[in-house]
Amino acid sequence: MAPDSPLPGGRPSELVGRQVADYLVEREIGRGGMAVVYRARDLRLDRTVALKLLAPELARNDTFRKRFTHESRVAASIDHPHIVPVFEAGETEGLLYIAMRYVAGQDLRVLLDRRGPLPFATACRIAAQVASALDAAHAHDLVHRDVKPGNILVAEGTDSDHPEHVYLTDFGLTKKSLSLTGFTTVGQFVGTLDYVAPEQISGRPVDGRCDVYSMGCVVFETLTGGPPFRRDDDMALLWAHQYDPAPALTGQRSGLPAAVDAVMARALAKTPGERFDSCGRFVAALREAGSGRPVVRTATRVDGAPPPPGAPGPPPDPPRWAQPVFRGP
Repeated sequence: MAPDSPLPGGRPSELVGRQVADYLVEREIGRGGMAVVYRARDLRLDRTVALKLLAPELARNDTFRKRFTHESRVAASIDHPHIVPVFEAGETEGLLYIAMRYVAGQDLRVLLDRRGPLPFATACRIAAQVASALDAAHAHDLVHRDVKPGNILVAEGTDSDHPEHVYLTDFGLTKKSLSLTGFTTVGQFVGTLDYVAPEQISGRPVDGRCDVYSMGCVVFETLTGGPPFRRDDDMALLWAHQYDPAPALTGQRSGLPAAVDAVMARALAKTPGERFDSCGRFVAALREAGSGRPVVRTATRVDGAPPPPGAPGPPPDPPRWAQPVFRGP
């Protein structure tokens, strides 16, 4: 690919038929603010791959390029059935790219747009597979930080007992636990506003519990058709994540036991220490609540300890601009 070749910011057709590193670009299959994803042919192994090309300005940022290289290697080392395998990550002609397994299917965003809220059992099956992937990443000290429907791929399953096979993707753009790698600027956060955890917004250190929060937002959306917080501008939405209590799930989805509200409240707690300490435990509690059996309390921290000295008191009343624009069904 020549240095003056068109880059992801240009028209999709400009790269179709061109070669990027060892991949022949066939067609665009997805686009976001940071990258464009193409279906491509691996010319060395004659296989179809998903080729993600990052925005050119990211490649020019030395800090991002180091973080990208480091975390792509960590992500590629995780062998898990619900994580999209990363085949290769690198740089060519000033362009950062990731080659991944091509998954035939649709992402959860498309599925929700087409079907609306999912049955409780289906939502739990999908959540359990995502939780398994996240817990495996956390075991490698890798935090995703951008769990959202668009990063959850839903492919056809193997049989009637497993009608979906779910993959979590975009681990090449994650952030290592605790924000202490030196590869990111203080105050910077990665994430999508509908699903971002309070500690990411305020720039505090993060660990796997920020993914628990984001996953809670995703589960809420799979069951109601929308994320827990809906506001008319970004600042109001950021305020809501940090201070407003999550709406009751049963207020927007009838037919579920009241116990699911306690589970969701714990997953969406503002303080990480009050959330579930793993995504798997969150899904297990949700399933248990949906069955009508007793579930965990929400009034205490995960570790059972009292609130630490200096813990924040009740949240302030929101200013007028942060008032919700949606409540109830």
